[in-house]
Amino acid sequence: MKGQTYVIFAILFTIIVAVFAVTNVESVEVNYLFWTGESPLILIILFSVLMGVIITAAAGTLKIFRLQREMKQIKAKNKELVNKLEDAGVSTNIDSKAMQSSGEQEDSKG
Repeated sequence: MKGQTYVIFAILFTIIVAVFAVTNVESVEVNYLFWTGESPLILIILFSVLMGVIITAAAGTLKIFRLQREMKQIKAKNKELVNKLEDAGVSTNIDSKAMQSSGEQEDSKG
């Protein structure tokens, strides 16, 4: 359901941007850092949206990588603590297969 909502919002956003861009086809003057140029407004709008998408995707990807690295560290620490408990003679009722399968289930959810 979450994926469907995302797709619906993405389609609506795309339609809104496309309609807005098509209705703004006149040429406008753009002031860059070192020079001034004239460009159709539709290109400026589409380029701005594209850059926003790229920046947002890059930020999201970085966050995913950071969270995956953090999850690996937490799993390693958890395994270390379970091993310490088992070495101390404390029954944990946790086997390594159960820890791995629960971690894989969390991976597939996120």
